[in-house]
Amino acid sequence: MYKLWQALESAKNYKWVELSHSLNNSSPFWSGIPEGSVELSKTVFDWGNPMLECLIQTFKFPGQFGTHIDFPGHFVKDAPLSEKFGVENGVFPLCVIDITDKVKKDPEYAATAEDIKEYEAKYGPIPDGAFVALRTDWYKNWPDMSALSGADAEGGEHFPGWSLDALKYIYEVRSAAANGHETLDTDASAEAAKAGDLACERYVLEQGKLQIEVLCNLDKVVPAGAVLIAAWNRFEGATGLPVRCWAITE
Repeated sequence: MYKLWQALESAKNYKWVELSHSLNNSSPFWSGIPEGSVELSKTVFDWGNPMLECLIQTFKFPGQFGTHIDFPGHFVKDAPLSEKFGVENGVFPLCVIDITDKVKKDPEYAATAEDIKEYEAKYGPIPDGAFVALRTDWYKNWPDMSALSGADAEGGEHFPGWSLDALKYIYEVRSAAANGHETLDTDASAEAAKAGDLACERYVLEQGKLQIEVLCNLDKVVPAGAVLIAAWNRFEGATGLPVRCWAITE
């Protein structure tokens, strides 16, 4: 029997976990994107057409919609966009950093380099080329935009995320390939307010790295030892695209 077929049969014995949210015309997106930017599954060729008995739909959506991947050119002028990343850039060893207990105490908690080191003390060093995902269980707020934003009565946002020193650790001390999170933004809201910018997201993309935002089901994946696979449509010139990603986990 062929080796790759044998490997696939073996992989089917593991658990396959969906990490992307399902999308429809009511799914939330960033308020800066104009209304009317989402129009999914619009019928343009219906049953009963004498030319051909079939159904055809069109889809309109922003690049940063639902669970999505960001390319460096999203925040860095003239940096690589979607066409620069091939299929070899879509498979990673997966490390899941769990900060849920800290988020319960502080919904604006920002993961630190110390959190990453605590993870490594339990599970070993983050391997080269890893995808490092931040588990907060924030995905359970989907699809309520107010809950995802942690909106208060005055419209302020309060949600967890990364700190700059945590990201510098995974990219400069370790050699991670990408990072991800369940929230709408990379930066914890308090960190963004302090910087007056999405400094953490800007840092990631300035390094030429990839990130996947608005992940789900990280609580169903082992902290170490799983594999993440990400797939996106082959559009050229995209700053970001909705992504289907999943984990193969013990």
